[in-house]
Amino acid sequence: MATIAKVKLSGSTDGRAIKVAATSSAGTTIHTGSSTATTYDEIWLYAINTHSADVKLTVEWGGTTSPDDLIEQTITTEGGLILVAPGLLIKGNASSALVGKAFAATTNVKPVLSAVSFSAWRFTKAASSWYTISCSALAM
Repeated sequence: MATIAKVKLSGSTDGRAIKVAATSSAGTTIHTGSSTATTYDEIWLYAINTHSADVKLTVEWGGTTSPDDLIEQTITTEGGLILVAPGLLIKGNASSALVGKAFAATTNVKPVLSAVSFSAWRFTKAASSWYTISCSALAM
């Protein structure tokens, strides 16, 4: 039977936002996917910029190849939560887990990556089965 669980981003401490410290590749780790090939992580990322100027954010989605693995977006100053990754998937990889990382044009000033619930949905599918939803709430 398949299960779905809500989990925090692996780069987060206790579900808190992740400060992007890196200014080039390889970026600050946001989330490491599973090493199980039948596991999928659906990830919602939002960025917020409290710096005094707009900041370009680059998300490395499972790799560092340009343009294949890169999501680039300018995060406007004091614009609130800005959607960066709308439920994109990272599939489990048995040989080595895929990692989502990020870097910004300016170090440690924000953007800070987070998900609204600071979470990823983890889907684990058993062979020849339908997905069944079994969610656990993440206390904030």
